[in-house]
Amino acid sequence: MAKTKTIFYCTACGNETPKWQGRCPACGAWNTMAEHTEKPAAAGKARPVSLLDGTRKPKTLSEVDIQTEIRFSTGIGELDRVLGGGAVEGSLVLVGGAPGIGKSTLLLQICACLCRERRVLYASGEESERQLKLRAQRLKVDSENLLILSETRLGDILEAVEESKPDVFIADSIQTLYSESNDSAPGSISQVKDCTMSMMQLAKGKGITVFVVGHINKEGAIAGPKVLEHMVDCVLYFEGDQNGTYRLLRAVKNRFGSTNEIGVFEMGEAGLREVPNPSEMLLAGRPQHAPGTCVACIMEGTRPLLAEVQALVTKTTFNVPRRTANGFDFNRAVLLLAVLEKRGGLRLGTFDGYINVVGGLFLDEPAADLPVALAVASSYRDQSLPEDLAAVGEIGLAGEVRAVSHLSLRLSEIARLGFHRCVIPRSGTETLVAPKDLELIRVRNVREAIEFAL
Repeated sequence: MAKTKTIFYCTACGNETPKWQGRCPACGAWNTMAEHTEKPAAAGKARPVSLLDGTRKPKTLSEVDIQTEIRFSTGIGELDRVLGGGAVEGSLVLVGGAPGIGKSTLLLQICACLCRERRVLYASGEESERQLKLRAQRLKVDSENLLILSETRLGDILEAVEESKPDVFIADSIQTLYSESNDSAPGSISQVKDCTMSMMQLAKGKGITVFVVGHINKEGAIAGPKVLEHMVDCVLYFEGDQNGTYRLLRAVKNRFGSTNEIGVFEMGEAGLREVPNPSEMLLAGRPQHAPGTCVACIMEGTRPLLAEVQALVTKTTFNVPRRTANGFDFNRAVLLLAVLEKRGGLRLGTFDGYINVVGGLFLDEPAADLPVALAVASSYRDQSLPEDLAAVGEIGLAGEVRAVSHLSLRLSEIARLGFHRCVIPRSGTETLVAPKDLELIRVRNVREAIEFAL
């Protein structure tokens, strides 16, 4: 009789080791090793066979036909943007997010659009068929091309796919599926691996577009082995505050398009609604004539977005001043505060500094440095910035303001939203033509930027 096998895997990178270690030897992360016991396959049970049609033979590049359009629209513009222009036939897409964020709602609304021209099979391991119908009625989803199935056994699901021959298949969720050839519990590492591999074979062998739902853990990553994200073609994260109405769909991996693209939705009683102009949404409710606020323009993939950066500088009551950053890298915030004190003439050593980005965004690009610095300077001097002013630029340790990428696109978005002035770096922008009704304030360092803006 075969013995059970115990392995330890890293929850951060998926590396497997036969013994427990405090630090992962692959990625170097501490305390991320988890134990998993693999049971041998029962007698008479075989592993799932490949779903590919026949034996594949090698081809030369000239023999591969790419003339046929394999990309199609999902009917939801924001989702098409995130996917790189639409879904790709034979692709495997993983949609992750916290419970209750709206993953199932989004996929069911996709069915309503796709069923106009395509046949869709929706398999749910979390809801009964009655529950699916009630939710579909609430979302006004009704089509003869939509097939629903409440099942968790992988073999029965694959048989249903073979019989119905859908163009699009949706599995909700991957953690609830289990293969009978694997004795592990549903949601275990080996089960998730086997089920994902079967989904990939289904997509590549049958040319079916497969959407798979994946839940996330408390760290915000897809629950299960990290290799799950490596196996699929696209990884989409559905983000947002459950207490709020807005949701962000972000592409963190896309083999058929650019990454870091985002789609913005608003959750309502009738489901998710697209937000075609997210910049206006992010700037809605911006306080007027309030010190400590500045507008930044960031790039999310190929889309420029305007975001409000807020700063609060107050006299500290502690021996060591507090530093807090929400939506902005903490170490970067501390660096900018040090530059402002050394190069900008702001005596921040006895002041607490708080930085916040409105709208749930995380500004992780250098172009947000200058708006953060101006917001801090505005709060420090208790003097508001002009309402029609925006800023774009990177700040170095010497206090210099450096050029950033895609500056023309950023300025076009700033002008479109009605701003009339923008602080930009002087270096590398000498030949840049300003959009209509937009005045460019070119500065060499952070001290100049503060004096021009305030």
